[in-house]
Amino acid sequence: MSNIPGLRRSMGGFDATTVGIGSMIGAGVFVVFGPAAAAAGSLLPAAVVLAGFIAYCNAAASAALATVHPSSGGTYIYGRRQLGPWPGFIAGWSFVTGKLASCAAMAFTFGLYAAPGYETPAAVAAVVGLTAVNLLGVTRTALMTRAVVALVVPVLAFAAVVAFAGPTAPQPWTPPAGGPWGVLQAAGLLFFAFAGYARIATMGEEVREPGKNIPRAIFGALGFTLVLYLVLAAALLTALGAGRLGDSAAPLRDAVLAAGAAGGGPGGSAAGTAVLAVTLAAALASLGALLALIAGVGRTTLAMAREGDLPRALAGIWSRFGVPWAADTATAAVVIVLLLTTDVLTVVGFSSFGVLLYYAVANAAAFTLAERQWYAPKILNVVGAAGCLLLAFTLPGASVLTMTAILAVGVAGRAVVLRRRNRRSARG
Repeated sequence: MSNIPGLRRSMGGFDATTVGIGSMIGAGVFVVFGPAAAAAGSLLPAAVVLAGFIAYCNAAASAALATVHPSSGGTYIYGRRQLGPWPGFIAGWSFVTGKLASCAAMAFTFGLYAAPGYETPAAVAAVVGLTAVNLLGVTRTALMTRAVVALVVPVLAFAAVVAFAGPTAPQPWTPPAGGPWGVLQAAGLLFFAFAGYARIATMGEEVREPGKNIPRAIFGALGFTLVLYLVLAAALLTALGAGRLGDSAAPLRDAVLAAGAAGGGPGGSAAGTAVLAVTLAAALASLGALLALIAGVGRTTLAMAREGDLPRALAGIWSRFGVPWAADTATAAVVIVLLLTTDVLTVVGFSSFGVLLYYAVANAAAFTLAERQWYAPKILNVVGAAGCLLLAFTLPGASVLTMTAILAVGVAGRAVVLRRRNRRSARG
């Protein structure tokens, strides 16, 4: 493998942290809070804490593994090197297939906010444009993500303050659907919103001083986002209540309006300005998440192609900018096909299951490390793996069955390829 060119280490700790934050806030704020509230009711903050704790277990495992294996590919590489080819393949296949659907969903979310009525053309344009940014080098990716985060976070803070300060009546207590099971299901859905820090690990080959910068970036991004999600969960419950929040397709916008941000009601100029700000933030956050998602899927695809688990043609690296051009363009092509041929807001449901399975492999791989980091004791790996599997199987049955079928297709395909290779080797 030494003759295969490597990626360029041009990203520092701050940029890596920003990429992680940008990956999370798009999905978490504008996609997941509604269905999570429908499941957890007024215990939504407890579901956020539970999802955040499992995310911390996984972050500790990913950080410890990344210091030992600072290569592109994340848990796909960790699983192969610590557990063997098959666990690595399952992690990589779960990540790539789940996140391709997430890319399509983020692109479509951008279209819904930025160009109502022309969602699909706008989504395709976003995929093409952001892929071009990624192809210009990881420093451009980090720079654009930093700009998106700088614009979106103040708007989220504004929405939270308005929701808390508005003249809203006390909201009634709403029990979780199905009791404690509803809180677990909400945590499983919310975990989708915490998965962005994986982008830091999957881009590990491009981070300077990875042993120091990757753990700092992972924990920094996760800590910042957890606090933000807790504040927003409390603010949305204050303004809307769990019932209205669970039914809302645009909870931040509805919370701003419900809290009387406008002074003169929804038709007033202040209301229009507030709603416009939230709408722009939603569009920008979706772009930030999509940008990092394309980069992360491309790096895992690159790693799988290097090992022969995907076509080796996808391992091409553009020497001028040090980026995996073949994997990135293939990722964009598949996402565009999904946008043009499927209802992307329904196929994304299995993404959480795939991501949780991916991190279960990460925890198992970290458990086998001989050198232990202070922040990743073995007991945390056990808790993380068990928590991932528990949350995965609390998800809606359709999501579990869909991802299980996709995993079966991947496993069968790899088995066929391996058999053919073995036959050729035997004949040779």
